[in-house]
Amino acid sequence: MSAAGSAAKQGRVLIIAGSDSGGGAGIQADIKTVTALGGYAMTAITALTAQDTRTVHAIHEVPAEFIALQLRVVLEDIGADAIKTGMLHRADIIEAVVEALEKYAPDVPLVVDPVMVAKGGASLLQPSAAEALRTKLIPRATVITPNLPEAEVLSGMKVAVEADMAPASERLLQLGPQAVLLKGGHLPGDALVDLLRDSRGAQRYSDTRIDTTSTHGTGCTLASAIATGLAFGLSLRDAVAQARSYVRKAIETAPGFGHGHGPLNHAHTVTGKA
Repeated sequence: MSAAGSAAKQGRVLIIAGSDSGGGAGIQADIKTVTALGGYAMTAITALTAQDTRTVHAIHEVPAEFIALQLRVVLEDIGADAIKTGMLHRADIIEAVVEALEKYAPDVPLVVDPVMVAKGGASLLQPSAAEALRTKLIPRATVITPNLPEAEVLSGMKVAVEADMAPASERLLQLGPQAVLLKGGHLPGDALVDLLRDSRGAQRYSDTRIDTTSTHGTGCTLASAIATGLAFGLSLRDAVAQARSYVRKAIETAPGFGHGHGPLNHAHTVTGKA
């Protein structure tokens, strides 16, 4: 049996995502999050980006076969207690990832963050990859974590008000994941509402909105925090609650770097500056 098949929950999180040279999102945010929550982060990098707080300036491709190799060697040697995917921008990458997970980590919890657009507006998913994401990766997920624009693409329905979130989450659940965490950050108003739906029903989470531009990488951070909770054996609902609390404090104590959407304070659990 490979290390990936171990029953022990040791906090090992394998992240499959793109690199953010600005450090606020992507692999960099993922590693910081897993580490700050006491886990052990490993990576399979799917793309290199020249990115700052304002936009993605360029993307350098990583061949799908090399991504698959990263997955194989890490899973065969170290193993994983949870896996998180982020930027998977081409159909062949998604197919390679699915094939590797089926072969080396079929029973490991999988958090899928269906990254489509960067905070600055740059597209991070080729149109041809959306169908592969919908039909090949999402059905394997323990939970998917779309924001509202991503949910609209995946579900084919408009999500403009909170009342739209319930039917949208139901439609997304029909794609095959075990659960859907629909993030309501794009809704207007002072309340920030997320909706978790699984076979047990729906759980609504609500907080007051924080007035800040330091929101770069929130989706990456939340998904990795959920994966870390699962990697330590938490239930999904407990992992989501812990992750939301961690992200909120990271936003509240953000350092204020950059001239666009600034990064979070991922290290607030470590430095005590919160």
